[in-house]
Amino acid sequence: MARIMAIDYGRKRTGLAVTDELQLIATGLTTVETSKLTAFLDDYCRKEKVERFVVGEAKHMDNTPSESAQYIEPFVASLSKRFPDIPVSRIDERFTSKMAFQAMIDGGLHKKQRQNKGLIDTVSAVLMLQNYMQLQSNLKK
Repeated sequence: MARIMAIDYGRKRTGLAVTDELQLIATGLTTVETSKLTAFLDDYCRKEKVERFVVGEAKHMDNTPSESAQYIEPFVASLSKRFPDIPVSRIDERFTSKMAFQAMIDGGLHKKQRQNKGLIDTVSAVLMLQNYMQLQSNLKK
């Protein structure tokens, strides 16, 4: 099997998470400056086998696209073009940043550590990946 990579795309920073090769555990990978994201993905996919990308879908509470969607959609199109053999799945990313912040509090991180926006982006990517894995598990039942 290969890894699944979650991408919490942002205008400045992008959080990344990956599964292990057996796709059992989601782990935070890193946060990358968005301007360097393509180079990072090229390098990572050369070194590791990635079977699927999971990218957050930014929505308002009424299910309409949020302001972030105007930046995410072109990224998804370019991702699909750059890696045509790796499918892209979308997953609702509403509340992931708030959930990530709460997870950091629950994990005992100090206030200064919780102010690290890059860490919040990485934890958000982990949460998206866990949600995706749970949905896939439920579909198999």
